[in-house]
Amino acid sequence: MKTINKLLLLTVLLFGITTYAQAQQEPPIIYGVMVDEDVKPIVGVSIYYDYKGKRETATTNKNGVYRLELPANEAVDVYFAHHDFKLSVIEGVQLKYGDKFRFDSQMFSTLDVLVIDNTNKREAEGLVAIQPDMVAHIAAATNDISAILKTFGSTNNNNELSTGYNVRGGNYDENLVYVNDIEVYRPFLIRSGQQEGLSFTNTAMVKNIAFSAGGFQSRFGDKLSSVLDITYRKPTDFGAALEATFLGGSLTLEGASKNKKWTGIVGARYRDNSLLVNSQDTETNFKPTFADIQSYVTFTPNDKWEFSFLGNVSQNKYHYQPLYRQTNFGTVDDPQALIIYYDGQEKDEYKTYFGALTSEYKVSPDFRLKLIGSLYHTQEQEHFDILGQYLLGEVDNNLGSETAGQVQFPRGVGSQLNHARNNLDALIANVELKGYYEIAKNAFEGGIKFTREDFRDRLYEWEVIDSAGFSINPPFIDAPNDQPYSPYNGPLVPFQNVRALNYVTINRLSGYLQWSRRDALSSGDTLYYNLGVRAHQWQVQQETGPDGKSQVVFSPRAQFAVKPNWNSNMLFRLSGGFYYQPPFYRELRDQNGVVQPDVKAQRSIHLVAAHEYGFTLGGNENANGKVSPSKKFKLVTELYYKDMDDVNTYTLENVRIRYRANNDATAYAYGLDMRLNGEFVPGTDSWISFGYMKTEENINNRGYIARPTDQRLKFGLLFQDYMPAIENLKMYLNLVYNTGLPGGSPSYADSYAYQSRLNDYRRADAGFSYVFAGPQVTKSDAKWLQPFKELSVGLEIFNLFNNLNSITNTWVRDVYTKNQYGIPNYLTTRVFSLKLLARI
Repeated sequence: MKTINKLLLLTVLLFGITTYAQAQQEPPIIYGVMVDEDVKPIVGVSIYYDYKGKRETATTNKNGVYRLELPANEAVDVYFAHHDFKLSVIEGVQLKYGDKFRFDSQMFSTLDVLVIDNTNKREAEGLVAIQPDMVAHIAAATNDISAILKTFGSTNNNNELSTGYNVRGGNYDENLVYVNDIEVYRPFLIRSGQQEGLSFTNTAMVKNIAFSAGGFQSRFGDKLSSVLDITYRKPTDFGAALEATFLGGSLTLEGASKNKKWTGIVGARYRDNSLLVNSQDTETNFKPTFADIQSYVTFTPNDKWEFSFLGNVSQNKYHYQPLYRQTNFGTVDDPQALIIYYDGQEKDEYKTYFGALTSEYKVSPDFRLKLIGSLYHTQEQEHFDILGQYLLGEVDNNLGSETAGQVQFPRGVGSQLNHARNNLDALIANVELKGYYEIAKNAFEGGIKFTREDFRDRLYEWEVIDSAGFSINPPFIDAPNDQPYSPYNGPLVPFQNVRALNYVTINRLSGYLQWSRRDALSSGDTLYYNLGVRAHQWQVQQETGPDGKSQVVFSPRAQFAVKPNWNSNMLFRLSGGFYYQPPFYRELRDQNGVVQPDVKAQRSIHLVAAHEYGFTLGGNENANGKVSPSKKFKLVTELYYKDMDDVNTYTLENVRIRYRANNDATAYAYGLDMRLNGEFVPGTDSWISFGYMKTEENINNRGYIARPTDQRLKFGLLFQDYMPAIENLKMYLNLVYNTGLPGGSPSYADSYAYQSRLNDYRRADAGFSYVFAGPQVTKSDAKWLQPFKELSVGLEIFNLFNNLNSITNTWVRDVYTKNQYGIPNYLTTRVFSLKLLARI
């Protein structure tokens, strides 16, 4: 018996050792169950990872169960992809031989934040989330986040060449833009959308995008209209992305150290707008080039500290030599044409350098501090000498005539010479300390910031207008001119003449404090509220003129939101407060280029009432017993009112803003914004938006007139689709309709006498692409596609219906009647481009 017992014991030990040894050689496994928002199993979820150029994939069965083997002792990102749900990822999964890791998860609709969740604060804060992937795929001339914003009812821009936008009656200077809590800036001297090529934000590096059109919290800075909050991502492994079109391209590389303490992402972009600009009605020798390099590096030495660096270097060159232009306008019965022959050229350059260092320290799990230092340097020049000799007249509309389409009866002949030697050098330094503290249901946040702005600016530009051989004086020259019957003895001066030399320093000290809390009431309702206040002190100092006085403003702000118990898919929100905009350098310069150091901060009182409602359509059984697929939607409605005083009025020439710098007006804006987004096509996220707005200003108590951005009606559509039979074939449609803006007025004219409007703005851009590899298409077995996380080739059609849109007027004098005609400056026509997207 002893011998038998020893044999049994030896057998058990050998079996255990063998089993243990086999277990040590078995690959690790991740497994689990995937369910939807209603906790129902999801069939066909693709679970995969990429490792050393090889992709391994598993799929959930009818019970939502999956099982996937992983490489041992290697950190990999595990992705969960399905047509009808948002892509999910577990970053840095690292298991040993024999390990089994269970991961059960819910997947949510491709509609972002459809079901309003207690743990998600964005809806309560009035922030709209935008998917970065949507920015990369949308067909738009700018290929920028602004292209998405322009489809919202609250956001307008009638110039497809510009990345600027105005929100609810504001202008391009009234919008805050943050990247990783760091405020970024736009060039100062840009006067035309043609001169804009690249915005600061590199969309290939973006992780999260949030946007608020008004009523935002105190933690955001001092601007009147909106805030765009962008977060760059921290990579976990090597990756590369390439985008190439006829308009330029970008290359992005990213990676992380083996211990994940160092991460880095760098992107290089190049853009050439010649394809778009050469489609305009002005014949030119035009070669605009824009390029930049941007990097984001992080270092996490331990659980307490994190350091990061954000840097950007960009150079924009705008060389423009107009040759000839013919613009036809008028009516069928009275056709008119403007013909201009040009001589001369324009050479503009913008060089910007930006760097920011951030250090974050976690004092405790509930308390952290962040220190941010940034430096922005821009060198800009605007040099041009352009002579335009014009002929204005009636067009021969007789189709049988040999001169059909040509100017037959001249009504105005003249010339216009524009000259400028403008240079600007600006250095802006910021140091900011922020603190975040949470206790129970309360969250406290505060910060203090010091900013020093140093500007060296030379303005030297003039314009001479000659009509039928006689130089035209500006209206303020009251000298009799009866040529050719009697000699002219008055002064000879340019029609416009701006000469200024400004050396300005602005010191600013600002800070904020806010408190947030979320409560579950006994009734079952969920209540969220935020209270905060900002303070801002500044003083303008000059080397070439008198210093300004020290000024201080305070901005209390509040937000309240409730999610009722009787409908968990509904949210009510009320927000508002005082929003001051202390003058930036450009707002200090009057129309003659002279700095007015005591310009006050513009003030706007916001009041925003919002309602959000998520609902589902479909899912019903028809007469044949088939169940239609359910489609999920979200309707957001916002009513707003803005009361403004100490308004710094301005004129808008294309995208250049010229302020009067005298705080001589009051204004208001009110309107309605609506946006319905959801699964118009199953598995895609699309939306349609509507906006109504009215904004007027009262200058020196003369009565209310339309502001330059008074855009009454707005319709926007962003639509995604794919062919069910060929799921890899995708379509993106971006459509915008705006009623006409005020057409502006000639130089020195009284704006109250010119209240005509431009024609309506209609724009449709479409993109068609075939996706060879991507998170929401079936994985191909082709070996050459294995390294790609995404690969697509497409066709883009800009201005699909070839609409003639105008952004401004060129004012031309009629010799006989002395009237001035507003000749529309038309934008781009239909343009075709190819697009390649690749990501590994």
